[in-house]
Amino acid sequence: MAGHGTEEHPHGADRLCAAGDRVYSRAVRRGRVLRRDADAVPCLLELALLHPDPDDMDWLVPTAPQEVMTRLLRGVYDEVTDSQRRMGSAVAAFEWYAGLGRHLQAVSVSAEGTAAIRVLDGLSRIQAAMDEATEACTQEVLTVQPGGIRRESELTEGLHRAVALRGRGVRMRDLYTHVARHGQGLLNYLELMGDAVEARSLDEVIDRLILFDRTVAFIPANADRTMALELRHPALVEYLLTVFERLWRLAIPLTAPLPETGIEGISHREQSIAALLAEGHQDAVIAERLGISVRTCRAHIARLSETLGAASRTQLGVRIAQVGLDRPPGGGSAAPAAVSLPDQGSPSVR
Repeated sequence: MAGHGTEEHPHGADRLCAAGDRVYSRAVRRGRVLRRDADAVPCLLELALLHPDPDDMDWLVPTAPQEVMTRLLRGVYDEVTDSQRRMGSAVAAFEWYAGLGRHLQAVSVSAEGTAAIRVLDGLSRIQAAMDEATEACTQEVLTVQPGGIRRESELTEGLHRAVALRGRGVRMRDLYTHVARHGQGLLNYLELMGDAVEARSLDEVIDRLILFDRTVAFIPANADRTMALELRHPALVEYLLTVFERLWRLAIPLTAPLPETGIEGISHREQSIAALLAEGHQDAVIAERLGISVRTCRAHIARLSETLGAASRTQLGVRIAQVGLDRPPGGGSAAPAAVSLPDQGSPSVR
């Protein structure tokens, strides 16, 4: 039986198969389900979503949804904690190697004698290297700009480089978060640049990236961006280019509206927040990933709770899953044209 479940139902409690979903939901609504009705879904027993009724072994009783959610969130928390531990070790090692690199003229040197990886320490060195790359650029610049609404100072900082590139007919493509669409400064910048710049947006993007002519890339080397890496190693640059192109294909042009969620009263941003909540992320993490403030994030969560009729975070998680908001916007199959909100009196979500 265990082997059959592993082969036919390769999933966890966070992504039940359709048959498992039906049987478990029925068990929750009715309080129990006949054992023979669960023969086709051994995954429910293996995942401890159903267990024998001690009063009658012909019946199976469900584990409470709240207990299942707690178990899932505990697993996510353990994974995040472990990842943070590994990330901390990697950052410490990186800082150590970067410290050694400052004593060398270059970390490595290509056949032409140009540094394949250079650590740029300080804003003045970063600006100088960016200006040098801009002057040498003749074809294309690709950028990823994380965060939310772009500050005027950020836009002004690189404006002289953008104008110079436009004057030489260089093509520019920029990726932003959806939140950046609401910044008037960005809209003014794009109007100024005209056809020289094509911009698209996503719910989330990677950290800042600038690629010149597919030969040199700049990425941050610390959290406050006072250090950067200048990358000229062909394999590294090609990898970053591939990442950019895949994000670009998923992104939505700034000239096009964001898709509707298909659920009345829930915006595209709230759908993104709901998906991240379903993954177990805290408010501060969600806010950072979407480029909004924690206060704004919590206001959206409050509206989600009100719209879905949830009185607690646990209940909100159940309602999010019921209406299919536990998947990122655009992920998986297309959303239906209209989705009914769950019956707030349903015993399965009390």
